Amino acid sequence: MGDAAHTAHFAIGSGTKLAIDDAIELTRQFQIHGHEKDKIPAVLDTYEEIRRVDVARIQNAARNAMEWFEVVGRRYADTLEPPQFMYSMLTRSQRISHENLRLRDKTWLEGYERWFAEKSGLAVGNDRCLPPMFTPYRLRDVQLVNRIVMSPMAMYSAQDGVMNDFHIIHLGSRALGGAGLIFAEMTCVTPDARITPGCLGLWNEEQAGQWRRLVDFVHTSSAAKVGIQIGHAGRKGATKLAWEGIDQPLTEGDWPLISASSVPYLKHSQVPKAMDRADMDRVKADFIRSTELAIETGADWLELHCAHGYLLSSFLSPLTNLRGDEYGGSHENRARYPLEVFKAIRAIWPAHKPISIRLSCHDWTDGGNTPEDAAIFAAMFKEAGADLIDCSSGQVSKQEKPVYGRLFQTPFSDKIRNEIGIPTIAVGAISEADHANSIIAAGRADLCAVARPHLADPAWALHEAAKIGLTSIPWPKQYLSGKIQYETNLARAATAAPAK
Repeated sequence: MGDAAHTAHFAIGSGTKLAIDDAIELTRQFQIHGHEKDKIPAVLDTYEEIRRVDVARIQNAARNAMEWFEVVGRRYADTLEPPQFMYSMLTRSQRISHENLRLRDKTWLEGYERWFAEKSGLAVGNDRCLPPMFTPYRLRDVQLVNRIVMSPMAMYSAQDGVMNDFHIIHLGSRALGGAGLIFAEMTCVTPDARITPGCLGLWNEEQAGQWRRLVDFVHTSSAAKVGIQIGHAGRKGATKLAWEGIDQPLTEGDWPLISASSVPYLKHSQVPKAMDRADMDRVKADFIRSTELAIETGADWLELHCAHGYLLSSFLSPLTNLRGDEYGGSHENRARYPLEVFKAIRAIWPAHKPISIRLSCHDWTDGGNTPEDAAIFAAMFKEAGADLIDCSSGQVSKQEKPVYGRLFQTPFSDKIRNEIGIPTIAVGAISEADHANSIIAAGRADLCAVARPHLADPAWALHEAAKIGLTSIPWPKQYLSGKIQYETNLARAATAAPAK
């Protein structure tokens, strides 16, 4: 039992707790199954199945705490101010969260929230301060009303790349729902840059016109800003709509694919052409044209997609870049073409508006990029003028074996933000206000992107504010009666709940 059976690093000191919990559960299983000799296998099997999950959580927390101490010198000691350094240390295992700190020491946490709000530019009075996720954030001349981002998610619902009423309602409702920054799905720079026939595009005026319609609605009806993520599917293009077979190649109506090297995504996928100089020049011009159209839409933010095995990502990863020329091999060579594209669009995108880079910060398979490689690429993009790194991971190889879990990609954001010194977005398994507040308050990211929870709840940000008792967050005036009822119902439920 305990450390004798499943040790956890001493950084969180849980060996005795694990042993006691093991003993309690083993006793409980004997009480359920009986003490007869023939019951012992069932007792042990059930005991192990139940305890395995909790032990994994403790070991994961211990690993987080261990890693915090291993990097504290180079990552936190000189980058975080003393109050934030203390918060980071207290929450290092990710088992102690923002609201858990409130239970432990409400006065201290409220003081920290006041400090964080002041650092965010808010005038702080005697009323309750806004928690970190609802503080404003400024990048270049764009100020977000809060730090919640609706993450780009493919909807596969466009016709010839043109946004339609579905997208306006889908994206507009999330803007009304309280997110500070709204991203549509990856918007493709040409017809042959699409993942599927249903993907959004930005290569002609008709498409730009529909984008203007969305941007105008969001700007006039909410406090949200609008971001456009442009990209090229590369070897992962010409596939079916997700609900018809995700990543499966089209059986008709497909188009030729290009990539860094002639490596198909699936064994039965189309083999892409390895790009030559003419291809590179043409695609760079496509990105420039798409950026020019993005400027016309009035969007506030541009993101360049260099992740998930798509075209620019295929240059960065050694799994997909087998080139022997100046665009393959070293980090500098693998980043050369993505940087060429980035510099070209940065040169024409308005100087007062930010550009972020979405990176796959871990390929999750042998021979692929690791967080250390991602940090090297992040530094290169920072030097080239990128404003922020959107820290995702995976989807480069079907051989990947991600280690999923709550906030599982946040460590990548933490590393890049605090070692490279560039703002970041954390994304992945962030599903409640407590997660976002903990990440932002600890300095592990500047913004939090929330994906699937926004699909389930367009008003995710407003509802999370209400759940933590924050009634000062404004709702659309058309929805004020709903705000009152929602907050009243939460208060009633809290009163009726049995005391813990």
